[in-house]
Amino acid sequence: MADKTVSKYLVNLEKQFAATDPVLQKAVKVFQELDELEFEMGLIENDESTARRSSWWPLITTVGGYSPAKSDFLNRFLGVTLHTTRHKFTVLQYTPQATSATLPGTALDADHRLPFYQISRDIEEASPGEGGKVNSYLELVTVNCAKLKNKLVIDSPVLNPAAENAVNGLLRQHVIAISDLVLVFTDLFEADPEFNKSTVDSIVQYQDTNKFLFVIDHSEIQIDEHKTHDIITSWQRRLAEFGIFTGHFVVLSQNSNNSEIEQRVNNLNHDRSYRVLDSLEKSIRAVDDVVMDEVESALTLWKERCNATTLIILSFIIMLILFAEIAVGILDLFFDPIIGPLIVLGLIAFLTPIHMLVSKVHAKFIINQLHKRQKKLNISEDLAGLFEKSLSFWRVILPITQPVGKTKKNRKKLSHMLEQTKDLVQALNDQFSRSQFQDYSPSYEPQSGEEY
Repeated sequence: MADKTVSKYLVNLEKQFAATDPVLQKAVKVFQELDELEFEMGLIENDESTARRSSWWPLITTVGGYSPAKSDFLNRFLGVTLHTTRHKFTVLQYTPQATSATLPGTALDADHRLPFYQISRDIEEASPGEGGKVNSYLELVTVNCAKLKNKLVIDSPVLNPAAENAVNGLLRQHVIAISDLVLVFTDLFEADPEFNKSTVDSIVQYQDTNKFLFVIDHSEIQIDEHKTHDIITSWQRRLAEFGIFTGHFVVLSQNSNNSEIEQRVNNLNHDRSYRVLDSLEKSIRAVDDVVMDEVESALTLWKERCNATTLIILSFIIMLILFAEIAVGILDLFFDPIIGPLIVLGLIAFLTPIHMLVSKVHAKFIINQLHKRQKKLNISEDLAGLFEKSLSFWRVILPITQPVGKTKKNRKKLSHMLEQTKDLVQALNDQFSRSQFQDYSPSYEPQSGEEY
């Protein structure tokens, strides 16, 4: 088999972080090792990379209700007046050009560097017929604002009951899952519970990730420190009713500043690095803990069905032989020292291609089941690819249910990759403690058209 070529995506990532982040540069190397292993097992194609499963941009998402609090805050925080569509998920990206540009959702769906890469497939699965309407749900807006350098802001649409649907719910859950910082404006919890339930459920699901900053908007009035504490305490009790017990709070008022938000934004590079390393560790563990187990179970089921079908065919042949014995008496031929072995060889020669044909038929049903299972598990590894790779001639004939690649050698490779990832997390911890929570701003800026 030909070796896997290193994807252009990984090459450009390595170049990017060579100048800015040695931890992520080394993480790219581990992703490359994982790619090679998964390619050998038929889990990914030659042009694919496991590194694409996580956005390498630091990501901020804003979530709010129907009030203008969220959009007003973004305009103040970025120091620009945004002209975005309130019913779409808008990705805000830095541009050195003075004039902003609005690009369609297809620009996000087609670019593997951005957080909505190939999201149209998920949209189509959630709501058939909507996958081709990605421009109705997404847009990319370039903004000349220094605060957006080397990061992305995803401004989610207002929670409008009249426009809410399954796709919007899916996209909100997606951005909350992949973001490093989620600014949740508390007017979200004043919306109709029927329409904010999926969003609240996503916050509850990820509340232990320390990514949520709950923003209480009272920007029209002045509030003293004591009153601020009372407001936060009140909202903590209210959010506990929704099952939300963690997260930080900030109150916006006429006399407040954005220091806490600024600090979180300044530390996004670290948050992004931890997220990428967490994605790497989960991808490594998934090979042995999820992928191998799923395919081995499928192979066991396939083998049982094939053997059962072949036994039924063999039973039918034996019945024919018994009828022939009753009619003309042929069993003596089986005990003939010459003819007997020839008959047995003939049966084997007849049953082998039959068994192979039966195996192919049952394999098609199993492959369809694996495609469905892959979607249910929400993994990108091609389970059917590994299954098909495990259907060699001798594996069909012999009682082997272990997938190709489930070897001590590969387990040792996976273990080594896990150790490397843990070492990178430790290096990141050391780097973070040395920085003493100061601003970590890479000096490198990707040029126009350059891979990130």
